[in-house]
Amino acid sequence: MTDAIYASSIPVFKQMLGSLDAILAKAAAHASDKNIEPSALTRARLFPDMFPLGKQVQIACDFARGVSARLAGAEVPKYDDNEQTFEELRDLIARSLAFIDGFSVAQFEGAAQREIVIRPGTPKERRFSGQAYLLSYGLPQFFFHVTTAYALLRHNGIEIGKRDYMGNY
Repeated sequence: MTDAIYASSIPVFKQMLGSLDAILAKAAAHASDKNIEPSALTRARLFPDMFPLGKQVQIACDFARGVSARLAGAEVPKYDDNEQTFEELRDLIARSLAFIDGFSVAQFEGAAQREIVIRPGTPKERRFSGQAYLLSYGLPQFFFHVTTAYALLRHNGIEIGKRDYMGNY
């Protein structure tokens, strides 16, 4: 039987990172076809106080890797998050997918009860059970950034819809 925490995390991250990669490919093609400077899209925001598209993708990848690692009891990898181009962002997604694909179901045994501590030793320290971490924090954060990336591209004229957002399932 598949561990419920594994089944609720790894396949979901893989599906949504795959869809994020596909919509970035469409955005790159759109920029090329319409002679739009790609950075106009990778730096796009819906409002001045929000992160641009590139940062939304980086954070989504950070959450996919970090949540997966913490739940598996593994070390969270550190990435520079300095990607600027569609190519670099898509490479980040590919590296993130490769990282999370390396986890086995067995590594998630007991993950629901595993204590997860985020921002340890700071005033923002939070402690969760693995299940609460995944369902109340990790997945909502991940989906927020994937959805925001989708909305930024859709707002900027990329012809994508719900099927693109959902990806392959």
